Amino acid sequence: MGNLDLKTRAYHSIRHKLIHCEYVAGTMLNEAQISEELGVSRTPIREALNRIAHEGYIRILPKKGILVTDVTLNDVLQIFQARLEIEPVGLRMAGPTLPKEELLVFRNKFLSDKYDIDKNFMLDTAMHLFIIDNCGNRYLIDMMHKLFDDNTRVVISTRQSEAKVLDARKEHVAILNFLLAEDYANAQSAMIAHIKNCRLAALNFFYNSSI
Repeated sequence: MGNLDLKTRAYHSIRHKLIHCEYVAGTMLNEAQISEELGVSRTPIREALNRIAHEGYIRILPKKGILVTDVTLNDVLQIFQARLEIEPVGLRMAGPTLPKEELLVFRNKFLSDKYDIDKNFMLDTAMHLFIIDNCGNRYLIDMMHKLFDDNTRVVISTRQSEAKVLDARKEHVAILNFLLAEDYANAQSAMIAHIKNCRLAALNFFYNSSI
């Protein structure tokens, strides 16, 4: 395997661990530790870390190590500001082209007795990106995929309650029902309400943590 492949593998592996909070915010990492974990030599690890540092997930501190950056209140505000501005537009663009059989699959998963609360964010993200991926604009699609990586980190790090997860489940079903009925205006309204509720849950974590 070439160095480029090793660097790409290292990049995706480290980034995944950061986004899913396997590398906890505020902790220090080092190249040797990551190299041993991934079974990849130090050079591709270093190149991958430099790339990830530009994305803001880590800070490389000379002679100290690699600091996993915190999720800040400003991060939350900016993520949800972007979602509120862009997602309803993406939904409107995608609505008429969304395959109903896929919408039904999502609805059935949200309604299933086997719904996994611990992994809810994966289904949540998959549904949102499914809508965005059908909007027909590759620039918007690329931007929203990056945004949802950051959104995933926020959801995991703010430890949203089981009650909030179950409320979000109902909200997703409502959005899907409107889409299935081709009622795109109400689907947009339901999406906006859902995003605002997600924002509130994340903000409550910061406010309660500061008390």
